[in-house]
Amino acid sequence: MAGLASPDIDEATEIEVGPPVGWQTVVWNDPVNLMSYVVHVFRTYFGFDAATAHRLMLSVHHDGHAVVARGPRELMEAHAQAMHDFGLWATVRKDPT
Repeated sequence: MAGLASPDIDEATEIEVGPPVGWQTVVWNDPVNLMSYVVHVFRTYFGFDAATAHRLMLSVHHDGHAVVARGPRELMEAHAQAMHDFGLWATVRKDPT
């Protein structure tokens, strides 16, 4: 092709890649759901054992919230939606770690 400049393929390009940004699904305390129901949701949806589900439920109850999952944003959004479907309050946020 006459008249078209070809790109310089010898040109080096540096790309800096930072650590991947992680995300969290956070379940918040609410005045509606029983503690036993929250444990049930955590066990059935996330597959937590009884002790882990109970510990996370107590964090929700006493601290007002608990991080129940960490991972890619799309997956954390799916988890938050699932928590909404179960009637729990949940949000997604960047993982500060």
